Amino acid sequence: LTPSVLCPPAATSPCKILKCNSEFWAATSGSHQAGAEEAPEFCTALRAYAHCTRRTARTCRGDLAYHSAVHGIDDLMVQHNCSKDGPTSQPRLRTLPPGDSQERSDSPEICHYEKSFHKHSAAPNYTHCGLFGDPHLRTFTDTFQTCKVQGAWPLIDNNYLNVQVTNTPVLPGSSATATSKLTIIFKSFQECVDQKVYQAEMDELPAAFVDGSKNGGDKHGANSLKITEKVSGQHIEIQAKYIGTTIVVRQVGRYLTFAVRMPEEVVNAVEDRDSQGLYLCLRGCPQNQQIDFQTVRSAQATEGRARRKGPSLPAPPEAFTYETATAKCREKLPVEDLYFQSCVFDLLTTGDVNFMLAAYYAFEDVKVLHSNKDKLHLYERTRDLTPGNTAPTGTHPTLWVALLCLCWLCLL
Repeated sequence: LTPSVLCPPAATSPCKILKCNSEFWAATSGSHQAGAEEAPEFCTALRAYAHCTRRTARTCRGDLAYHSAVHGIDDLMVQHNCSKDGPTSQPRLRTLPPGDSQERSDSPEICHYEKSFHKHSAAPNYTHCGLFGDPHLRTFTDTFQTCKVQGAWPLIDNNYLNVQVTNTPVLPGSSATATSKLTIIFKSFQECVDQKVYQAEMDELPAAFVDGSKNGGDKHGANSLKITEKVSGQHIEIQAKYIGTTIVVRQVGRYLTFAVRMPEEVVNAVEDRDSQGLYLCLRGCPQNQQIDFQTVRSAQATEGRARRKGPSLPAPPEAFTYETATAKCREKLPVEDLYFQSCVFDLLTTGDVNFMLAAYYAFEDVKVLHSNKDKLHLYERTRDLTPGNTAPTGTHPTLWVALLCLCWLCLL
């Protein structure tokens, strides 16, 4: 997949995937309660859904919801033993009985990840990924990168959910970007949840899915997927217990931050790993989208000015020197790790003090979501230097500078 493929279609796009979705959900409302005699009717609706997606395939190549629907149809075909050949007329299936609503709290065991898959074994290994600021990425393997990635990019793409972020310029004419839009698609999963879509944008952080619901729909295990509003318009949390996953989305200033805790088994649940090359949380940013953090920070410290300063660019809303930026960041981030360095980087780049808060909250989310408390802080390591000029892996930058100075003195 490429960024252009994942970009949402324009408002005038002829893609009709939402129409296909709504027709299928309308036809199968309450079908999980249907008896065995209605299974053929569900398969008929599923074939009609597949036929509808094929009709609009050419115009939906860039639509994330379309790709999610195609994968979901294949899963449902297998789960319900449906043949791909057969009638495609839309059936009329019975609806839920009165009183059977989204408020059900009793979920089947399969809708609780740890109970279902690890009842007689050790607890699963959990991993963390986060995206914040200009933007800074911490991958599932604890790699830390500063990236450009302007436009729409896939953050997570596995068999259970898709997460896509859209990054836009912070200042006109600048290459500094931050996350302005976030789309999360939870795919339909057995008797637990219906497909659900969550979407947040600048100045709009809803506490519900796009259809207005706050859980996984009408299925028996619907409450294994729930949205909770922590701070109105600023902080929401999504619990997806059926896949052992917790997602935190915040709006800090004008931009969004993202953090997730997910079992390794779910992280790696992809049908074709070779096609996941741009799955940022798993593989990191492409090489040509990464920013050499060390070089830029060195220039910032030397010049005391933003790295994107230029006569044609507007001045940032607040001017920070390297000294004032570091002092400001120490107010919230006393440990000089990569979260602290990201804070300094962003204040010099944007002049926006909200980026300090973004780094602070990103680290607060790490403290809650990361399973290894010894790996909360990350420290800078030399990256992507040419052969013969590499620093020892894991060497603290201060020590590395001291070693260079010592070697220089030895040559004098």
